[in-house]
Amino acid sequence: MIPLQQFRALARVSFARRLSTNVRPRVLVTGSLGQLGSTMVNTLRAKFGQENVVASDIKKPTLEQRSTGPYVYADVLNYRALEQIVVDYGIDWVVHFSAILSAAGERNPSLGLNVNINGFQNVLELAKNHKLRLLSPSTMGAFGPTTPKDMTPDLTIMRPNTIYGISKVHMELLGEYYCEKFGVDFRSLRYPGIISADSPPGGGTTDYAVDIFHAALKDNRYTCFLNADTRLPMAYIDDCITGTMQLLEAPAEALTQRTYNVHACAFSPAELAREICDQHSNDFAIDYVPDFRQSIADTWPRTMADLAARNDWGWNPVFGTSDIVRTMLDKLEPVYKPASIAQPSLGASEVPSAAVGH
Repeated sequence: MIPLQQFRALARVSFARRLSTNVRPRVLVTGSLGQLGSTMVNTLRAKFGQENVVASDIKKPTLEQRSTGPYVYADVLNYRALEQIVVDYGIDWVVHFSAILSAAGERNPSLGLNVNINGFQNVLELAKNHKLRLLSPSTMGAFGPTTPKDMTPDLTIMRPNTIYGISKVHMELLGEYYCEKFGVDFRSLRYPGIISADSPPGGGTTDYAVDIFHAALKDNRYTCFLNADTRLPMAYIDDCITGTMQLLEAPAEALTQRTYNVHACAFSPAELAREICDQHSNDFAIDYVPDFRQSIADTWPRTMADLAARNDWGWNPVFGTSDIVRTMLDKLEPVYKPASIAQPSLGASEVPSAAVGH
């Protein structure tokens, strides 16, 4: 008999060969102008071709975003409109990014419930009715205050106390139900905080881990809305996109479950600030003024166990904390260095924004 891990590896190789020789999948990405959507769209188009990836959102794209491939208006709360896109474009796979994140969901619970639950239900029904592969990310926020904090396993107590977390547990369970009951090829991965210098924040509790770089480069000081010792799982966006692609493309026979933890590194605001001091400025200062987001962060894991993702489909992040800090500084320093000479009072609206998930 072939050992299980060897079988999964062979399955991944076999699937990669089929992708290289068969017709490429046509992919719809919802929420494509959000935190991860634009990067995911570009990655998918580079692999499967520009015309095979349909970007969608409810916002107006830039000219650059429109020029790289098909873009359509798509409200995930409108099933018929979504179905028309699937039929008109011959969609095979859906990557469902449309969601209201943690802090934004607490500010507007009814919107969070509507988009995260009813929007997902529409996409799930589409997947069932049109035999689509569906990848819908979950979050470390699906865990709750009674979940083990360290090396949190894939299967454990899940009693979140935020709208975002509750809606994501609903998504995971319903997706797995549709997989078992109707054969829907549902896949999900629980993202840690996602850090990027390329797109705007989405209302998450880990937004500080991007805001801090802008503040360090602009003012050499930052006021953090979490406590100094609030340690949370994090990942750089490149690792996140690579992992999402790996799970999306993995052959179904290689998957031992339908929802996976993914973990790259973990740090607290104080640990991140020390790394910024080491790599940027010894005089960098940070103050701590916790707000309502502290109570959200207190319910989340400090680290997550992700052995199943590593074994089943090859999750293997490369960015640690030091790598993330160096990369973020390298990307953002050119924005602030010229500005500090020519325009010392550069406004926030003039500075390219960045994103972090959850």
